[in-house]
Amino acid sequence: MPRFVERELRGYLACGVLAHGFLRLHCDACGCDRLVPFSCKGRGFCPSCGGRRMADTAAHLVDRVLPEVSVRQWVLSLPFSLRYRLAYDAPLTSEVLRLFIRALFASLRRRARAQWGVSRGFCGAVTFVQRFGSALNLNLHFHTIALDGVYEIRDGSVARFHPLPPPDDEEVARVVARIARHLERLLARKGFLSDADPTEADPLAEQEPLLAALSAASVRGRVATGHRAGQRLRRLGDQVDPEAIELGPGSRCARAAGLSLHANVAVPARDRRRLERLCRYVARPPLATERLTRHGDGRLCYRLKQRWRDGTTHILLEPLELLERLAPLVPPPRSHLVRYHGILAPCASWRDHVVPAGPRPVAADNAAGQAPEVPYERAGGGAPAETIRVTGKATPGHGKQAATTASFDAPACPPGPTPPRPRRLPWAELLQRVFDVDAFACPRCGGRLRLLAAIESPDAIRAILDCLGLPSRAPPLAPAERLPLEGDFEPPPAFEE
Repeated sequence: MPRFVERELRGYLACGVLAHGFLRLHCDACGCDRLVPFSCKGRGFCPSCGGRRMADTAAHLVDRVLPEVSVRQWVLSLPFSLRYRLAYDAPLTSEVLRLFIRALFASLRRRARAQWGVSRGFCGAVTFVQRFGSALNLNLHFHTIALDGVYEIRDGSVARFHPLPPPDDEEVARVVARIARHLERLLARKGFLSDADPTEADPLAEQEPLLAALSAASVRGRVATGHRAGQRLRRLGDQVDPEAIELGPGSRCARAAGLSLHANVAVPARDRRRLERLCRYVARPPLATERLTRHGDGRLCYRLKQRWRDGTTHILLEPLELLERLAPLVPPPRSHLVRYHGILAPCASWRDHVVPAGPRPVAADNAAGQAPEVPYERAGGGAPAETIRVTGKATPGHGKQAATTASFDAPACPPGPTPPRPRRLPWAELLQRVFDVDAFACPRCGGRLRLLAAIESPDAIRAILDCLGLPSRAPPLAPAERLPLEGDFEPPPAFEE
């Protein structure tokens, strides 16, 4: 496997294990100690670190990026053949996303010109590139949170927002049809639609045949290795005939040339709590451990979030099959999963005039008894020294909605220079915001904990854990099974539309 996949797997095995290092907190009033193990900080499938990043990203977008206007979620699903290619082709992913955003912004500007007479409207959006489906399958698609309207710059100093009514089904179909036309031209220009050499058209199969085989099998919903190689995943649930179910296209949903566009979820202006829930949903990690159970025979059962059309509610996996599903979900290095567009882009000239000011920074006051801010995630208990999980490495600090009938001006920025703010919320404050848990509160006396040290030396780790009666050795790892040699894997066959 590539090094970035192996690094993600090994980091997950060490995530939250005290034997690999921790922070030590101490209460001066009662002498209670709390150990905070380090985390892997992975962005592939770790539920703990992925949940931390989900909450942090949602808080950042609500506090610092998305203005207090109505927004709408646009979800673009791609053809099966394109999902496999885009999973490891970052430049092509960026070009396909650019086509989507151009078609979406053109629709917003056209509707704003027809309703408000705005000759030049400025749009804004934030896109999350999701790599997974509900069954842990490789399914690259885009979740775009777009401003449900346009900004108009008046007199060169005032940004005025013009909201738009919800798009009808014809408008959504017009947008997806335009994306399909431009996407076909893009693929034809790059030679993906011609009878080219498979090795030249698919460099992943030539450079990483194992990862290519796992990715292709994951897209198809099949098993890649083992005695069930090539077979479909086992499914549980009431099996029904999906062809016998008559389903309409749905409201604000359209399809064209294998593309599917959905735009029926909206958040009204100034509903920040609901907006943050939407941001958490689109930034969620792929794996939810509460939906994963183990049978007595060693097989794993993963519950789907929603029942499929054929009645499937669970998928049944062998342990190796679960690893096959997780490996393709790890994003390659330097592949950005969050993109900013239009007036919300980092270099947009009018960005500072529309984004919210955000909360004021709270200055650390150790003299007043304030504990230093350390990145935490969740609390636990039961051990003599209560343990919680940390998401940093010894680093302190750290619906449907109709458009309104009138436009309004964007809030003006406060005059004068603003004090510097941290880019992200401190983890202790993030924990308080998400789980309503005070990480620095002593579990015994309710006093304040203070940071003693970051313990990274193996000898010091062993001595402290032995003294506290905690396991000083990491859980043993079973030897890996023999994998086929590189020559045993052939490039995946071409996808059928």
